[in-house]
Amino acid sequence: MTFDRLSLADWRPRATKLGVGVAACIALGAAAVQAADLPARLTQALAQRGLRQARVAALVVRADGGATLFERSPDERLTPASNVKILTAVAALAAFGPAHRFTTEVYADREPDAEGRVGTLAVRGGGDPSLTSEQWWRLAADLRRQGLRRVSGDLLLDDSAFDRQRWHPAWGPVSSRAYFAPVGALNANYGAFGVEIRPGARQGAPLLVTLDPPVPYLRLDNRSRTGGKKPLAVERRDGDGTDTISVSGSLRAGDGPVLLYRSVSDPTAYAGAVLRMQLEANGIQVQGSTRAAGLPGGFRRILAFEGEPLAEIARLFLKHSNNNIAETLLKDMAVQSGQPGSWQNAVPIMRARLQSLGIDPAGFSLVDGSGLAPVDRVAPRAFVSALRLARDSFRFGPELEAALPIAARDGTLEKRAAAAMDAVRAKTGLLAGATSLSGYAHLQDGSEAVFSIIANDYKHGDLEAMAAIDGFVAALVASSPSPPTAAP
Repeated sequence: MTFDRLSLADWRPRATKLGVGVAACIALGAAAVQAADLPARLTQALAQRGLRQARVAALVVRADGGATLFERSPDERLTPASNVKILTAVAALAAFGPAHRFTTEVYADREPDAEGRVGTLAVRGGGDPSLTSEQWWRLAADLRRQGLRRVSGDLLLDDSAFDRQRWHPAWGPVSSRAYFAPVGALNANYGAFGVEIRPGARQGAPLLVTLDPPVPYLRLDNRSRTGGKKPLAVERRDGDGTDTISVSGSLRAGDGPVLLYRSVSDPTAYAGAVLRMQLEANGIQVQGSTRAAGLPGGFRRILAFEGEPLAEIARLFLKHSNNNIAETLLKDMAVQSGQPGSWQNAVPIMRARLQSLGIDPAGFSLVDGSGLAPVDRVAPRAFVSALRLARDSFRFGPELEAALPIAARDGTLEKRAAAAMDAVRAKTGLLAGATSLSGYAHLQDGSEAVFSIIANDYKHGDLEAMAAIDGFVAALVASSPSPPTAAP
């Protein structure tokens, strides 16, 4: 949807000063009406069914100068869901800088000999959240280029940079869904894997199930059938060093493929399995077992592998609202400060970092970095402050803004806010009974606004609440809160 606006640049100058003056007065009068109408537009948007009886807090300010355009309880701290990731991203980008790369180190008991052999290989995790199967292949290829061909002993996995608490206790009961991926200093694929399911060749045949990546750590228990009406289910059963993936239910013959994602239970063992697969893919044989262990004394570092730059990590993190990246970056901030990577250590460090940037700590109370905890509380003013300071930061502001989803285009906004297409870049948030949206809006007069809206305790479901918030930003970008500049 597009919206027409009055622009004096489209007017042709008249022969007399009187004509120009009349034209300017008319335009300024129209703009003043629009400016006065903005709070009414936004108030009307908040009166939609999806937000009736909800607790709603919102703030809209000019990006330049910070003048308030609209507010409703802007200092009320509500459950913000994944909007917490804005604060985590700002703190991490400020702490490390957008060009920072986390390092995964590989050690051996000796340098590869003439035949490319070492006794024991050890990998020490550096809290890199960007290590996918592809990145692990690149690391293995770099080891081959270093001359490594065979490991006659074991592959050791050292994830001691972080504590062993994989899930925050404030999250409550966790499931095998990918957004509950465990947190560790040695990662692969954000602690998740893919399950592709297709119908079998005939009625009654087992469904065709493919696990990605195909590593022995993931064991398939396929109890599904082609045909029937039993709902499809994919669950994970934790084992001793492995996860069993149970697939049950049915698909009809002729149905298209179904792709689901699930989390692993042990991120370190999973990362080791992916690494071992990629070592073998590069012609490097490991004869011993893969096991978790601290780095032995006297080992030599043979590779320091740098992952993706933080700017790219932030893009993946915010565009797709990746909880695993959020919590890994949070614990990384503790490690950077010389402390073990734990939530207990990291949250106060992030809080202090945000306060040093000028964000009032009275506006937020956090226990994690992703917003999965229902006890997190943030006021819209804190999000607006963080977004404004990022916008004004030459050091990391461009990276943060580029990482936000674009309305009706990509990320978690790809199928939302069609009426604000290309005019809004914002972070979404959703938990049971809580939804939010905070970001930047391009207004009709060419200026920019910074906004945050949080809704809790709505009565008509998540979809209606999100639709109402989408209506709020549509009303915002449809308005012109400042008068246009008169043509000469």
